[in-house]
Amino acid sequence: MDKLNVAKHVAIILDGNGRWAKKRLKPRTYGHKVGAENVIDICLYAKEKGVECLTLYAFSTENWKRPKEEVSYLMNLLISFIKTKFDILMKEDCKLNILGDTDALPDKVREVCLKACEDSKDNKSLLLNVALNYGGRAELVHAFKNMLRDGIKEDEVDEELISSYLYSKGQSDPDLLIRPGGELRISNFLIYQMAYTEFYFTDTLWPDFTREDFDKALEAYNNRNRRFGGLE
Repeated sequence: MDKLNVAKHVAIILDGNGRWAKKRLKPRTYGHKVGAENVIDICLYAKEKGVECLTLYAFSTENWKRPKEEVSYLMNLLISFIKTKFDILMKEDCKLNILGDTDALPDKVREVCLKACEDSKDNKSLLLNVALNYGGRAELVHAFKNMLRDGIKEDEVDEELISSYLYSKGQSDPDLLIRPGGELRISNFLIYQMAYTEFYFTDTLWPDFTREDFDKALEAYNNRNRRFGGLE
């Protein structure tokens, strides 16, 4: 593993919490709680392996369709996660950043998230993006509306300009997407940024996803031949 060419930007879809809980005859919320506990361990291990940016898909624009009780639990879990784990992120020099429409979040959630982002803005060792109230299509609509608002002319539009209007502006595109949980789709996640991202799918549910699973994903990435449309 020490000889691997580690992906600098890794994105993970945190999938399988509900199914993990159901297998144990527990409520879905229990799976979310255990899944949240796993975030810190994988985050710190990614930093240890040399990953510079880790982007986690935590709550999509479509997740509002879930039962109100589950959505409310997820919002409160996020607040609890930041309050109890933020000191660890600060100690490890991790910078927290939110990708998504924070204006639509409950006031308390938005307040806690934005304060954590502000307090950690000078940290350098790992950029931790949390995609919250995020959807790839909604991100593009948001970007195009802001371009129109700013009076961007047709001949000024190129890929670099579009990227500068995305929530991930200034960041590199993901090198590797990991999706635990057995599903084989990207679920409206970073659809512009992942044009040349390598995908890694595993049946392991997120609460069971370990450092060894992360190593397997990095090893698979290391064996890919990334040509970006060209030839070797």
